[in-house]
Amino acid sequence: MNKTISFVVVLLAAGQLFGGDVSKVGVSAAPFLTIGVGARATGMGGAFVGTADDASALYWNPAGIARSKNMQAILMHSKWLADLRFDFAGFSLPVGAFGTLGASLTALDYGDMMVRTTDQPEGTGEIFSSSDMAFTLSFARNLTDRFSIGFNVKYITQRIWHESADGFALDFGTLFITGLHGLRIGAALTNFGTDMRMEGKDLLVFHDVDPNIIGNNDRVPANLQTGAWPLPLTFQFGLAMEPLQTPLHRLTIAADAIHPSDNTESLNLGLEYGFREMLFLRAGYRDLFLRDAEQGLCLGAGFASRNIGNVLFQLDYAYADFGRLENAQRFSFSLAF
Repeated sequence: MNKTISFVVVLLAAGQLFGGDVSKVGVSAAPFLTIGVGARATGMGGAFVGTADDASALYWNPAGIARSKNMQAILMHSKWLADLRFDFAGFSLPVGAFGTLGASLTALDYGDMMVRTTDQPEGTGEIFSSSDMAFTLSFARNLTDRFSIGFNVKYITQRIWHESADGFALDFGTLFITGLHGLRIGAALTNFGTDMRMEGKDLLVFHDVDPNIIGNNDRVPANLQTGAWPLPLTFQFGLAMEPLQTPLHRLTIAADAIHPSDNTESLNLGLEYGFREMLFLRAGYRDLFLRDAEQGLCLGAGFASRNIGNVLFQLDYAYADFGRLENAQRFSFSLAF
C-alpha cells in the first residue's frame, strides 16, 4: 500500500512538470487524441480513469484491461462537431500469466472540401481531404491481485491534401483497487512522444534568391519549413467506487482530475446506475473549472445481454453538450467473451 501511494505521488509530481495556470490552447499537434472514446465513459462525463473496466480502457487507462479475464472488443461511431466523423475500434486479449494484449484504431475524418484560391474563391474544381489517425498497441499486467499497470505505444499520422505529419507516443497507466467499497485509484499519463511537423510536395515553392539581379534563375526549387508541434501530453488522476451494490442495483460514482499540457486544469464527474447489470443510466459533467470551457453536461444509457452463450453484448449511447457548438452524440457496441 505504501509503495502504491508513493508511486501515485511520483506521477502527480511528474504532472506538475508541464502545464501550469497558463492556457496553451492551440499549441499542440494531433488534438484529436484528446477526444474521449466509448459512449459509456462519455455518458459518465469522461470520469473513467478509475473505472476502466471495459475495452475503452485502451484509451482511458491501459492498466484497466488487465482486470478482465475475457476477450473484449468495442466499436464506436460519433458524428463529431461540424459534421466530422470520429470512429474508434479496439480489442483486448488476456494471455494467461503473461498479461493482456490489446490494439486500437482511432480515426477522425474531416471529409472532402473544395480547393479555393484568391483568384477562384468559388473553387478550382479540385477536391482535397483531411484526416487524422492513431494506431495503438497495448500491454497490461496485474502485479498483485489489486494493483495493475499498462502501456500503450502509438503511431500517429495527420494528413491534409498532399501534406502529412507522423509521430510516436507512449501512454502509461496504473490502477489500484482498495478494500473500501471497491474504491479504485487510477492514474494515466498519455501522449508522451515526438513532435509532429507537416511535410509534403505542396510545400515545394520556386524562389528568386536575389530579385535585384536581372537575368538570374528566379525559379530555384525550395521547400517551406513548417513548425514542429508537441503532442497533447495529459496527466489524469481518477477515483471511482460503488456506494451501492446489490444483486439488483449498482451505483458507481467517479471523479477525474485532468492536468493537460495545452490547457488549464479541470475536473470530470460522473455516475452510472445499473439494474441487474442489464440496463444502465449515466450522467456526468465535463471540464468543471476549465477556463473558457464549452463542454458540460453529459447523459447516457446502455443495454447489455447474454442471449448467445457466454457472449456479452452491450449497446451504449451518450449525449454531450458543447454549448455554443451544440452537441455531439456517440454510439458504441462492445462484446466480451
